[in-house]
Amino acid sequence: MTAERILTCEDVVVDYDGFKALNNCNFSVHYNELRVVIGPNGAGKTTLLDVICGKTPPTSGTVRFGPGINLVGKNAEDITKLGVGRKFQAPSIYSNLTVWQNLDLSVKRASTGVFPTLIGRTTAAERAKISEALETIGLTAHALDRAGSLSHGQKQWLEIGMVILQEPSLLLVDEPVAGMSDKETEQTGHLLKTLSAKQAIVVIEHDMDFVRQIANVVTVLAEGTVICEGTVEHVQADEHVREIYLGRAKVAH
Repeated sequence: MTAERILTCEDVVVDYDGFKALNNCNFSVHYNELRVVIGPNGAGKTTLLDVICGKTPPTSGTVRFGPGINLVGKNAEDITKLGVGRKFQAPSIYSNLTVWQNLDLSVKRASTGVFPTLIGRTTAAERAKISEALETIGLTAHALDRAGSLSHGQKQWLEIGMVILQEPSLLLVDEPVAGMSDKETEQTGHLLKTLSAKQAIVVIEHDMDFVRQIANVVTVLAEGTVICEGTVEHVQADEHVREIYLGRAKVAH
């Protein structure tokens, strides 16, 4: 990991008629960093991702991406084109299409800039990208399976594959292991660690066992503000965190 930041949020406020979902939030991520954001319900975690990807405009503050690009005021499509990809909590895949077809649609959209049709010819370069993605997400053996027949965890991996085929330099992932088996959770951790060699990743998560598996740096949000940042051990030892988040959720060990 270099010292250079790929994302810097400064004094970001999201105000809903007096309720501040984000309150002077300052948050930054370095290139090729795997960052985990935790916090109690209502802390502003998803709102933070919404601001970064352009879904929610901040009331005030700046969001700088890469070489000083201000994301505030840009729409979600333009931000995606700049290199910000997002995986939402619920998998969004085409259940009646095969795994390969889902990935094919994604790689064509990335290369053409418009939503393609299934009758479009797939180039050799695109097929190579799809094959590489299948191997990365562990679904090579399921390439011709209908996506709707996959397990919950496999559906999540498929959507991650669809996002990474758009070649983002920053990947936002919201609660990726919710509803997964222990084995799927472990595999997801390995997948995200592998992907962090090529892109920065921000993960929103509640499962502290999973956080311990993947996190080098943890950011704790509460009431829309970063209250602590550091290793898992540092965060769990912080009295403010224990009082506001870990103690309340009863997940500290």
